[in-house]
Amino acid sequence: MMNTNNTKVSPFYGTARRDQFMQQPLTCVEICAGAGGQALGLAMAGFVHVALVEYEADYCKVLKENRPEWNVICADVHDFDGRPYRGVDLLAGGVPCPPFSVAGKQLGKDDERDLFPEAIRLIEEIKPRAVMLENVRGFLDPGFDEYREHIFSEIKKLGYVTHIKLLNASNFGVPQLRPRVVIVGIRKDQLGAFAYPEEKPDSAPPVGKVLYDLMAENGWEKAKEWAAHADRIAPTLVGGSKKHGGPDLGPTRARNAWAELGVDGRGIANEAPSAGFEGMPRLTSRMMARIQGFPDTWTFGKRKTVACRMIGNAFPPPVAQAVGEKIKECLEYGCADCKREIPLSQAVI
Repeated sequence: MMNTNNTKVSPFYGTARRDQFMQQPLTCVEICAGAGGQALGLAMAGFVHVALVEYEADYCKVLKENRPEWNVICADVHDFDGRPYRGVDLLAGGVPCPPFSVAGKQLGKDDERDLFPEAIRLIEEIKPRAVMLENVRGFLDPGFDEYREHIFSEIKKLGYVTHIKLLNASNFGVPQLRPRVVIVGIRKDQLGAFAYPEEKPDSAPPVGKVLYDLMAENGWEKAKEWAAHADRIAPTLVGGSKKHGGPDLGPTRARNAWAELGVDGRGIANEAPSAGFEGMPRLTSRMMARIQGFPDTWTFGKRKTVACRMIGNAFPPPVAQAVGEKIKECLEYGCADCKREIPLSQAVI
């Protein structure tokens, strides 16, 4: 595309004259964007998304509705060409977890849903300054030691220093027991050293405190009593898949854990309990989203089953934000004003 100054437009730097400098925030390409948990967290950390790749149409619609300015590419990541985005600051993604989840068959590299090879391809094509990939705790299981080492070896061959750590969302203020593996790669030519964010045990508020206002919004007389009983963080939210998992809070063991908090996990409610409600209330999708760390303004469409799957499979935004801030700190090391000045020779293609 050409502008009136006969200057080509970069897909992520925009237009400007070649003899000028312009300041730009750190840029990000994200794959397997889902319903936007990681993207929202990285945006709060200061990254500007120049592309978000997501395969499922419902998820793409949610991303566009919540952030109309985002460049959402609804496509299979296998078909996504990273070369037009070469040189962005961060390549991020939550590659599918079923190949490594204890809730599945844990087929790892033999699972057709394993997208680590595509992530490695995109690292090579894009050459980002940093990489951030997240997955389930099962990725650390001994059975995946060889495959995990293979992935790290491939990333290192591309010129990155790799880091891996299991982070628990509750240590970042998320009221839920949700451990996630976060892999970070920093390109070797970067001056800054990466360190994971400080974890703060016992920083997450109990479920009752988090959800009291939502439980009471229809005048439920026992909302305060319920909140006092729900005095711990929540068990892990589950989202299920297209083939398995409906609008509920998971299998029997998970439902039992929710019952200890006074929540009926056998289904998801359309609205909060009415004034005279008796028994254990069910969560609404909005309540689930708040437990996952989403702001109340983030919407998930009108289909309850799909919304629950989106929320349950999401990466909590506060965790993504905390890691993103540390990556940003690393990339901006040595920068006088913490904003990169990019010569237009680099910004214009």
